[in-house]
Amino acid sequence: MKTIDSIPTGKISRASKLVTTGVKVGGNYLKYYGEKLVNPEVTKDKLNENNAADIYNGLKSLKGSALKVAQMLSMEKNIMPKAYVEKFSLAQFSVPPLSAPLVRKTFRRYFGAAPEDLYDTFEADSVAAASIGQVHKAEKDGKNLAVKIQYPGVADSISSDLALVKPVAIKMFNLKGKDSEKYFQEIEGKLLEETDYVLEVEQSKTITEACGHIENLTFPKYYEELSNDRIITMDWMEGRHLSEYTLVINDKEEADKIGQALWDFYMFQMHELKQVHADPHPGNFLVNDKGQLIAIDFGCIKKVPEEFYTPYFELAEKENINNPEFFRKKLYELEILREDDSPEEISFFSTLFHEMLSLFTQPFQSETFDFSNKEFFGKIAELSDKYSKDTELRKMNGNRGSKHFLYINRTFFGLYNLLNDLGSKVLINNYKSYS
Repeated sequence: MKTIDSIPTGKISRASKLVTTGVKVGGNYLKYYGEKLVNPEVTKDKLNENNAADIYNGLKSLKGSALKVAQMLSMEKNIMPKAYVEKFSLAQFSVPPLSAPLVRKTFRRYFGAAPEDLYDTFEADSVAAASIGQVHKAEKDGKNLAVKIQYPGVADSISSDLALVKPVAIKMFNLKGKDSEKYFQEIEGKLLEETDYVLEVEQSKTITEACGHIENLTFPKYYEELSNDRIITMDWMEGRHLSEYTLVINDKEEADKIGQALWDFYMFQMHELKQVHADPHPGNFLVNDKGQLIAIDFGCIKKVPEEFYTPYFELAEKENINNPEFFRKKLYELEILREDDSPEEISFFSTLFHEMLSLFTQPFQSETFDFSNKEFFGKIAELSDKYSKDTELRKMNGNRGSKHFLYINRTFFGLYNLLNDLGSKVLINNYKSYS
């Protein structure tokens, strides 16, 4: 794969790259409408493929938060067109890596030494490259190590990247009022945390120590003396990425075992630790030859405050969802309903969230749940499609819900999708045995 020697870090240079990408997307639309005039049967499939390729190609050269957005969107299988999901999923662990000279420059800046001065061996070519950093294989004192290096300028460009994205997001989600700023601050704060590798090592140690007793789950060890603000050294873990594993899986019993470990890992974090690994995409998990799940990235950890946790999970109980008075009270606590809402808005959003929660909370309402259930995921897709086309929703203020929904919902959507890929049937309350 071709390497890159520099990354645009200035606001103007990054904006220029996005403008160029926008021009290409505009050209794709013109071509589509031209073909549509000649042949009314032409579908949007080719348009989606071309747009997805052009947008991804533009973002991958920027890396950082711009590419992170693509990575997040790739998890939205029931919302995004298939072409976007397939192309953006490459952002999980397959983007052009930094060149060897740029890697050496990064080491000298943050360690004051070259890689070969710190490790017995160090492979100049990266083995994986993603949105914020890339991974190299190394060896020291007989141990195989994974060395994650952050791309230069990523942390410094987050604010400017979000400033470019903000107008589009406000229009897309129909956000109104100053209160919408809380969502952008939440995203910016989390992205900044992901670029703080000292914090990531601390989070990694805290969660791996707390969850180390969960069956069929394992983690790498982290080496603080070989880590700093922009470089992390950890054990090299042998295994296949979850996305690769699910392509060749032929053992239902093992798939259930791995899915159970994944579910228990997330439920233990959520309910016992009140903080959770909020980046559940396939690139962050491996499966080893023992059939164990390996979690390898703890840069994005979401703390769950009690004032959000309690009403959020109270609405996971069927009797509460179907109690209109209680249900509406919790919608106010979760900031879904607002004191300045009109009667029409109260009625509309109460109905919308009752329909959504009645569906999304189904896994919590039984002792076991089969995530290979096509009917369940088909209904999610139908519901997403229904509200994406709802003209009444477009008229409403889209500024809905606590800022904590952003990463908690992302966590559950990602978890559901991973379990669906595995086709796992899990015991819902099994995590309680680890308390």
